[in-house]
Amino acid sequence: MTDQIRIERLEFRSRCGVTPEERARAQPLAVDLELDCRMDHAGVSDDLRHTIDYAAMARRIVEIGTGREAQLLESIAEQLVAALFAEFPVGRIKLWLRKLHPPIVQITSSVGITLERTRLTQLLLRADPHPSRFLVQQLDRLPKGLILDVAAGKGRHTLFLSSLGYQVEAVDRDEQALAQLLADARTRHLGGVTTQALDLESPHPPDLGEERYDAILVFFYLNRPIFPHLFRSLKPGGLFVYETFLIDHHLRYQHPRRREFCLGHGELLGLTSGLRVLHYDEGLHEGARDGDSAYTAQLVAQKPFTPGTST
Repeated sequence: MTDQIRIERLEFRSRCGVTPEERARAQPLAVDLELDCRMDHAGVSDDLRHTIDYAAMARRIVEIGTGREAQLLESIAEQLVAALFAEFPVGRIKLWLRKLHPPIVQITSSVGITLERTRLTQLLLRADPHPSRFLVQQLDRLPKGLILDVAAGKGRHTLFLSSLGYQVEAVDRDEQALAQLLADARTRHLGGVTTQALDLESPHPPDLGEERYDAILVFFYLNRPIFPHLFRSLKPGGLFVYETFLIDHHLRYQHPRRREFCLGHGELLGLTSGLRVLHYDEGLHEGARDGDSAYTAQLVAQKPFTPGTST
């Protein structure tokens, strides 16, 4: 069950208005907040460190609200939400920001806006580049632990999962792209990212270890001979998450240019026949590649537990 903290009518004065005349004088604003957080330990420990310091949060809100000019309430509200997610352990924020004395004679009370964000939606809004929508939809299934991002390129999925606290190893043959990935991770202060330069299409099978990864991601890369080696490196009970182009995309848009880089209908199920399928779909999917729609096959499958292992 999610716990909540509520802050009602936190007031401060801010220079907010569309016209220079409206911004020339600070005017009263008010904020109401509803915050989802974990407080189970606080009730036992009676320790402020196990809950949200709402006095510190109030000071931060006032600091942001009084420290800048803005034309729109929306701009102040977005900055408040971003700062609260970055600085406090909250999972969801509902915020009501309003002008208490708007310069419109017909409005006798207040005018304002309401924003509601979860930590995940906030990350997605700021994710650059955007992850595949299919990956986002499967996050609840993704186990904590070590994740392998195959043919990661510049690492859109590696960076996204690392921002959520996952440990991710990215492999690709493009050493320059992997170097850029590590640089981006450092710039964003993301830990838990490692890289390995591998030629996944070498005549010799890539050595990815045995039963090493808790999950393996493959997005928009098709190399049929590598599938058994990926499954060997997946732990029992680990997840295999896969999406790439169907032949339909090639036939309609001539992309990818070569047919062999596209899956036939039902082919992915054959390639993963040793796994237990948890989800499979093929067709036109929104937000597949670079935010655009594409004809793809999508699969989540689990490696069976071996006899003697616990579930």
